[in-house]
Order: sequence, then C-alpha cells, then structure tokens
Amino acid sequence: MQRKAYVPGVAALLAALLTGCTGGSGATGDATDSKPGDVGTSAAAARPGKYRTLPEPCRQPDKGTLDKMLPGIKELPEGDQRDKAYEGAATVTYDTDRRVGCRWKDDGADATHLLLVDFERVVSYDNAVSDDTEAGEVFASKQTEAHLPDPVPTDPTSPTTSHSSSAGTDKDTADAENGTENGTADEEKNSNKSGEEGSDEASVDPSSSPSDDSVPGADLRPRALEGLADEAFLNDQLTASASAGGHRTVTVVFRTSNVIVTVEYEQQPGTSTKVPDSKEMQDRARELARKLAGTLSE
Repeated sequence: MQRKAYVPGVAALLAALLTGCTGGSGATGDATDSKPGDVGTSAAAARPGKYRTLPEPCRQPDKGTLDKMLPGIKELPEGDQRDKAYEGAATVTYDTDRRVGCRWKDDGADATHLLLVDFERVVSYDNAVSDDTEAGEVFASKQTEAHLPDPVPTDPTSPTTSHSSSAGTDKDTADAENGTENGTADEEKNSNKSGEEGSDEASVDPSSSPSDDSVPGADLRPRALEGLADEAFLNDQLTASASAGGHRTVTVVFRTSNVIVTVEYEQQPGTSTKVPDSKEMQDRARELARKLAGTLSE
C-alpha cells in the first residue's frame, strides 16, 4: 500500500514541473521569431525592395522618343522593316525577374545610332541587408568603374569665379568710359571671331563647352546627376576615329529603390568628320532616363 501511494506523488511532481516550463515559454513568444542558432533572441529580416518584377523594356520608349534618338528609322520604308526597327530587340537574359534589356539601331545617311535600355533588379541574400542597401552598393561600384572626374567648383567665392566676375565688371566700365566707338569696334571683332570659330566647329569636342540646361557655368563632363531617382550619374566618352569625327557614347545610370536602370546612347558618324554633339546626346539620354524613372514610380 505504501508503494502505490508513492508513485502518484512522483507523477504529480513531474506534471507540475512540465506545466511550469510550458507556461514560461508561451508567455514570451520569443521562440517563434528566433533565428536558427540564436536561442532566446529575436531578429527581424531587413525590408525587401520595392520592386518584385521588371517592366517590358522594349515597350518603354515611346515612338516620339525613338524618332529623336534614332532619326534613321524614319528613313526606312514604311511597313514591316520600319515597324521592326521601332520594336527593338530584347537582350539575352536567363532570369527576366532579375534583369531585362532592349536594343535599337538605325543606319542613317549621316550617322549610325544605337540605344540600349537595361533594367536590373537587385536582391539581397543576407537577412540583415535590405535590397535597397544592396542595390546602393551595386550602383556605387558602377559609378566607381565610370571614373567620373571631380566636380567643377561652383562656389562664388572661389578665386576663379571671383576673377571672372571682376574681369567682366572692368570690361563693362571701360566700354562705358570709352563710348560707343570702342563698343562698335568690339562688336565687329566679336562678329568676325564668331565666323572664324564657326568654320572650325567640327573639330572642337563639345564636352568641353559649358552647358545651359542646369547650373550656369556647369560643363558637360561625366558627373553625378541631381534630381533623378534616388541617385544617378552620367558618363560621356568620345573615341577618336581616323575615318570619321569620332564615336561618342553617353550613358545615364540611375537607381530607384532596388532597381538600377542604364540608358546607353551611341552615335557613330558616317563619312562626316563632324564630332557627335555632346549636349544634344546628353539631353536626349537624360530625357529618356527621366521618363523611365517616372514609369517605375507609378
């Protein structure tokens, strides 16, 4: 009889211990969120990127944009040949959820133009690193590989700017003191100089000329771009050619969240010795990039 009374007592003690352990674990809820190997701790995964898919690249530029960037298409006979040129050709890819692209080409009488639009969706495989952060690192590596020059100083107190401003003021004062006779002579001189420069315009690299589409005095060199998506840069490369004016490639790369977009615009003159216009090509590439950024943000 004593042995039968002892067994139920042991069973009751074990049941009480088990009940206490189960109740403690359910109260905290930590076990559900714990990462493997991190007992008693919780770790939330980094936020995923905004974009889970990519757009159809060959449908992004509208016909008006292609007419500007690829003027040779309109020289093709109407029909299947011209329609196919507008459609472009998809680039080879093995995962359309991660990378897609499209190419267009025209063979005009004066020049050949090529256009590439590329979308890359970046995904982080580290739970502690967000897709956006990973995409930012990929973008930074692309910008480093572009070897952009140092930005041109725009500080009005810099010696160069101060000197230029004072020089202009002194010239205006001298013109006012010397009367209209000297002013007329200067105008004639400038007019002749302008005519002389016009004849040599084809041999001047436009990338060294100032741009009037952004900050006054800014040049057209490769540079970071402000106001385009999360971050962006522009590269402009001119390759000299013995038979023509040169092969210019303008590239605009921008990042919005975890997607990196590349617009690559090339022009190869035919038999002409005229250098492809840097500002014109940059303006067209930037305009297309802005449209693509707007489409992604919708």
